[in-house]
Amino acid sequence: MYHRWLDRWDERRARRGEEGKKATAFILDADRAFPGEKQAGTIEEFCVLADQAVADPAFFDEPGGNDQGFERQGEWLKFPSNISTDVEENDVVWAKITDSGSLDLALVIFHHWNATSWNRQIASFFSKRGITVVELAMPYHFQRSRPRSSHADYMLSANLGRTIQSLRQAVLDGRKLIRWLRGEGYRDISVLGMSLGSWVAGLVAAHDLAVSRASLFLTAGSLADMVWTGRATRAILHSLEPEIDLTDLRRAWGPLNLENYAHRLSRTDLALHVVLAKRDKVVLPELSASFMRKLKDTGARPNVLELNCGHYSLAIPPYGLLAGLSLKRFLSRTDRPTLLR
Repeated sequence: MYHRWLDRWDERRARRGEEGKKATAFILDADRAFPGEKQAGTIEEFCVLADQAVADPAFFDEPGGNDQGFERQGEWLKFPSNISTDVEENDVVWAKITDSGSLDLALVIFHHWNATSWNRQIASFFSKRGITVVELAMPYHFQRSRPRSSHADYMLSANLGRTIQSLRQAVLDGRKLIRWLRGEGYRDISVLGMSLGSWVAGLVAAHDLAVSRASLFLTAGSLADMVWTGRATRAILHSLEPEIDLTDLRRAWGPLNLENYAHRLSRTDLALHVVLAKRDKVVLPELSASFMRKLKDTGARPNVLELNCGHYSLAIPPYGLLAGLSLKRFLSRTDRPTLLR
């Protein structure tokens, strides 16, 4: 009885998330995804460029950027993104810092898609326990979007190129922030990603040796499969289905598939923590299970917590508390991996 109520609660929450969303046009937009490459006029040409990006170890390295321009005022930090878009506000990165008074550990948080509030409870909880929390505004969210706009939908849409550009921008912004934290003297840096933010946190951890711990909430490997099957992305699917099949979408969004970087996530100096929801209709459990198998096949030993709730109901008692306590234990472990410097 309780779990049926929980499923209905998740469904109501999903319906609220659909309000005002409209199907958008399917667009390749390869020049956004792969700057400097030749134009792709067909899906196959786009997929070839995506295959090359997966094989390119520098795809998530910064394109000649610098670490200048950081400005801090109280709890707010802002700095220029090293990727330019057609939304001026989006090109200035904002982060909210909740200081712990210690330089021992910083936790960088990547929030979920369409987030409308900062993670005040998480920030307060961990900062009181000696962990400085830094919440990064993802592309087109919070201060990075114009008032009353739907720009948050730019981050994940039927525009294949803009979606890759947006997640790549989030990864590069995160890596730039981590370098700043290192320069400020923080000795140990962890990342936490939630839902879509878990893809960003996973990509950051896979490509940045400064990250010692990565916690991924409500995650999977293939972003294409998540969008194709997930409850929260039906409007996007309605735009994709007439134009591209799932096999090609997997190739097109290959640079965003965490399974393609499982070997990087299994490095010995990175500890992994994963929280999954058994009743998840947004990130289906079978997609998460496939990702866990891939990680284990490459030698990773993630600390996995599975809770009998849905995607949205992870936030309600007792599930949010259980997830938070599991994360606390993970971050507090004394057997931290030896970092490669």
